[in-house]
Amino acid sequence: MRKNWAMSEQHLVAVVALDGVVPFDLGTPTQIFGTARDETGHRKYKTLVCTPGGRPVTTAAGYRVTPDHGLDLTERAGTVVVSGIHAGDPVERGTVDPVIADALRAAHARGARIMSICTGAFVLAAAGLLDERPATTHWWWAEKFREFFPQVKLDADVLFVDDGDVLTSAGVGAGIDLCLHVVRTDFGSEVANRAARRSVVPPWRDGGQAQYIERPLPRPSDATLAATRAWAAERLDAPLSLQDMAAHATMSVRTFTRRFREETGVSPARWLLQQRVDHARALLESTDLPVEVVARRCGLGTAAGLRQHLQSTIGVAPSAYRRTFRVVPERAGG
Repeated sequence: MRKNWAMSEQHLVAVVALDGVVPFDLGTPTQIFGTARDETGHRKYKTLVCTPGGRPVTTAAGYRVTPDHGLDLTERAGTVVVSGIHAGDPVERGTVDPVIADALRAAHARGARIMSICTGAFVLAAAGLLDERPATTHWWWAEKFREFFPQVKLDADVLFVDDGDVLTSAGVGAGIDLCLHVVRTDFGSEVANRAARRSVVPPWRDGGQAQYIERPLPRPSDATLAATRAWAAERLDAPLSLQDMAAHATMSVRTFTRRFREETGVSPARWLLQQRVDHARALLESTDLPVEVVARRCGLGTAAGLRQHLQSTIGVAPSAYRRTFRVVPERAGG
């Protein structure tokens, strides 16, 4: 059963920085959790940075960070986040200082939520917190991660993995996605969307989305399928076939499928299903429409079809999703 980590008045987040820390990864949780506020402006999290012994640590950018706290902060934090590193034993040898490992294991044992951004997953794995569990890290480091930690069920194709009490993300921007996901899980869409607006980032990217698409940028003169995608997105409630989309793009099905995958990294069918699920989630969050009506408006057919796709995509039923993420309109002047 998933624990409710948002029960405290102000949830304490301890961000662990080690030598070789990536500044972007260190700043992500302080930025996202720091801007998570309710409609009155009350901060939902208190985010502090700590290091072993409270000592300064080097960064991957050539300067040092001097924290105000040591690892004893992890003894009382509700969430512990390990930032990514580009140097040191975890990524070079697959090992971690026993002091750090003990602190992370003790925090996990007492019920704290443990998270990592980018190569912070190496630290969690070296501490034994990812054994036989699903996890992810930056795709660039995946081969080395598998070499060091074959016991971890690594999926290097996704943005983040939420395994309940232990969560991992891919690199750089994916840390933002994971932190917003956590805010949304703890306090709902309204708070998460507000934090995203303050940070000027998209409020949601699904954790199962591909980390990257390796392709050259199209030449300005090249035609793209953006118009067809926009056309399809406006007709989610209608039966749309691959042939329909290819005809709109005035291409053969084979050429259309190839070009679509080159531009998006997924097949047309998978893209269309994700658009429908995303639209269903938006309607569940922002309206009181019956689940059957939501399913029809999104082109998912029946309530059973919506339930199946939502369950397989994010692991919850429509009714549970609505209870958790229902957006309540802000009061005037809020």
